[in-house]
Amino acid sequence: MKIEILCTGDEILTGKTTNTNYSFIAQRLTENSLDVVHGTSVGDDAHSLEQAFQQAAGRADAVIVNGGLGPTVDDLSQEIAAQAAGVELECYEEWLEKLKGYYKSRGRKMPTNNTKQAMLPAGSELLDNPIGTACGFAIDIQGARFFFTPGVPREMKRMVTEQVLPRLLSMSGIKTVSRLKRFHTFGIGESRADQLLAGIIPPENQDSIKLGFQTHYPQLETKLAVQADNDTQIDAMLEPVVTELRARFGNAILCEDDQTIESVILNELQHAGGTLSCMEMATGGAIANRIMTSLQEDKQLLNRCVVSPTINQLCRAVNITTDATPRNAELATILAETFAASSCSTHALVVLTDEVKTQDSTDLIVSIGIYGPKGSTQRTAILPGRTGWTRLGATELAMDCLRRYVTGLRVDEKIDFEKAQS
Repeated sequence: MKIEILCTGDEILTGKTTNTNYSFIAQRLTENSLDVVHGTSVGDDAHSLEQAFQQAAGRADAVIVNGGLGPTVDDLSQEIAAQAAGVELECYEEWLEKLKGYYKSRGRKMPTNNTKQAMLPAGSELLDNPIGTACGFAIDIQGARFFFTPGVPREMKRMVTEQVLPRLLSMSGIKTVSRLKRFHTFGIGESRADQLLAGIIPPENQDSIKLGFQTHYPQLETKLAVQADNDTQIDAMLEPVVTELRARFGNAILCEDDQTIESVILNELQHAGGTLSCMEMATGGAIANRIMTSLQEDKQLLNRCVVSPTINQLCRAVNITTDATPRNAELATILAETFAASSCSTHALVVLTDEVKTQDSTDLIVSIGIYGPKGSTQRTAILPGRTGWTRLGATELAMDCLRRYVTGLRVDEKIDFEKAQS
């Protein structure tokens, strides 16, 4: 079965918005052995959209259209789909009532233009959107099955996973069960990861298990896509490979599947009844921001954050004299101990940085201090490269050290991205 992904919107066509939706859809299809044969981007223009729908219908069996389901005048997907299918738009009362309920539950009156989101091509199959106002729909256009999905990423991801994929698998006749196992690591480059995992999939399972990598620095995502006749077979094939992969990657594994490094840290703190304070230099408050945005119910886990581009201001925050104070791991540890006490936290993380110019680049010396119930620990690393790149690495390194500390792992293991210290 041939599948095309068609993404709409002027912001996509002009490059103002990075099209991550396409990447997600294509990956999910590929992971389920569904073939993507075309990818198209088209702006918010009625003629261009209809032409794109007609062309896609002529070369694909199924088309996933992303975007254009909002309430504004430039959201044209329903209207153009109806024209291309040769039908009229009609109000789907089921979705209209859900829209009214959505706004009522929030104490608001539904704007009149949102009624547009309940107007679908006659004969369409409604695709539920439990977390937004734009429902999806499916309709045949010139013999091809079109699936229309919202442009909001989290809404799109849920609809593709829960609504579109099962229908495509049914259309394709694929009877197998699929599963995706993911590992998120830090400190291992893609080429070394590939070497570490050489031969990990037994020859008899190489048609059923596919190994893949996706780099989004500073993390690396390693994926095992598995297909079999049933879940029992998947379990039997996957278990020994997963066990071996964990052994080969070791402590570099930050988390698995939908977990994040932030959730691992916060879960450990919550389990231990702990609290955290952070002190950051030249990272723009990235650590505090990531921790704060990951907090769910227990907002008290994060006590205090101090962010400054200068060492003097950080030291003044805890009343430490800073005359010619070096930016090193020893100072970071002293700051962590003092900051934990002054903020009444069980744990404190301090990150200090210092730029050193070299002939080829600017190195970033990262000094990390951690204090907690197990005492103090420290880590120093030299990260070479451009400034934005090294600061991303410094943020991840600090969070990784904290993860290791709260989970009882070694904090001083070297990573592929650091420079040897003389």
